[in-house]
Amino acid sequence: MSLPVVAVVGRPNVGKSTLFNKLIGQRLSIVEDTPGVTRDRIYSKCEWRNREFMIVDTGGIEPQSDDVILSQMRRQAEIAMDKADVIVFVTDIRCGVTADDHNVATMLLKSGKPIVLAVNKCDSLGEPPLELYEFYNLGLGEPFPISSSHGHGTGDLLDEVFKYLPDENAEDYDEEYIKVAIIGKPNVGKSSLVNRIAGEERVIVSNIAGTTRDATDTVIENEHGKFVLIDTAGIRKKSKVIEKVEHYSVLRAYMAVDRADVCIIVIDAEVGFTEQDSKVAGYAHEKGKACVVAVNKWDAVEKTDKTMQEYRKKLENDFSFMSYVPFIFISAKTGQRVQQLFELIKYTYDQNSMRISTGMLNDVLSYATTRVQPPSDKGRRLKIYYMTQPSTKPPTFVTFVNRADLFHFSYQRYLENQIRETFGLEGTPVKFIVRERGGSDK
Repeated sequence: MSLPVVAVVGRPNVGKSTLFNKLIGQRLSIVEDTPGVTRDRIYSKCEWRNREFMIVDTGGIEPQSDDVILSQMRRQAEIAMDKADVIVFVTDIRCGVTADDHNVATMLLKSGKPIVLAVNKCDSLGEPPLELYEFYNLGLGEPFPISSSHGHGTGDLLDEVFKYLPDENAEDYDEEYIKVAIIGKPNVGKSSLVNRIAGEERVIVSNIAGTTRDATDTVIENEHGKFVLIDTAGIRKKSKVIEKVEHYSVLRAYMAVDRADVCIIVIDAEVGFTEQDSKVAGYAHEKGKACVVAVNKWDAVEKTDKTMQEYRKKLENDFSFMSYVPFIFISAKTGQRVQQLFELIKYTYDQNSMRISTGMLNDVLSYATTRVQPPSDKGRRLKIYYMTQPSTKPPTFVTFVNRADLFHFSYQRYLENQIRETFGLEGTPVKFIVRERGGSDK
């Protein structure tokens, strides 16, 4: 059974994300003074009184707004509330009880879920301010004065939340889950892809570039296994990252790559490969992640019987620095080949996790060095004594040699190609570590 879910909701800019970060003990949710910064649901594990639960930060609710983004934020908050076991409603003592607070309270009461009312920005210690009693008018019971920036009152707040947590024993995700980061430039269809797979409006979809500002997680289980899909903010060139908040989003996307097992690099079929795509893919490559290139919006491309073959050849040239990466042509809009993605994800994950025995490695090494002699310099020839694999994700090979300076990059690439030809390793980078053996052979 999954962990209980606690949703943090309220009007924009009342301190929900600051409270969320304080409760989980890290800066996961974006915090900025601009209203509407947190647009999607952000999940993280939290623990209180030896009980674990998931806490979810949401975009601020503007009950009467007709703005496209704000209205979708409201829908995201409604989805979070629907999935929550307990709802923490955050208000602002400096603003007092507003008309929007009353409207949000009405929405919450209709949900039928347990509600804990938090009155934020009570930054002074001691007796709570008299303005606190105004919040009884919301009809949600006792208001809890807190300071999300300083942490005052959060213990009492969590004690109240604890009362409403379901009694079932909760289990966390185990290692069977493959974490998949959906990365790419803004507006290539990453969120649409996640929504198509999940079968629900999991993240905001809009043709406004930069709509997704945080990484969000979606859990999927199917015949191919268990997956956690991480939708990320589009990664832009640094020169185009103007807003401070968007800078955080780019960092969040890179952090999502860091914690992923497999990266789906999404490319717009109508636009084709760009310099920024190479930067996105290059970061995943440097981090040793298994990768798949998904060419999205394939339904919008005018085709002949040779279009895919020609497009693939061009991509192979564009991704020459990642010659191992497989390509798949999809449409998040129509669902074309989307299910085949899972086969590739599982396959590349297994390749990234592959371990090769030392005996088999050295058989390949012996064959390769016999076929093509190692390089030499001034009468001194490179000797490769043996090779072993100490780790996976990515497959990492340590080679012991007489002189590391003779082990040129070109010969490393030759050995890599021989290993790939024998064992596959499709969809994953490999790493070589060169060590000199001590003694007279150096």
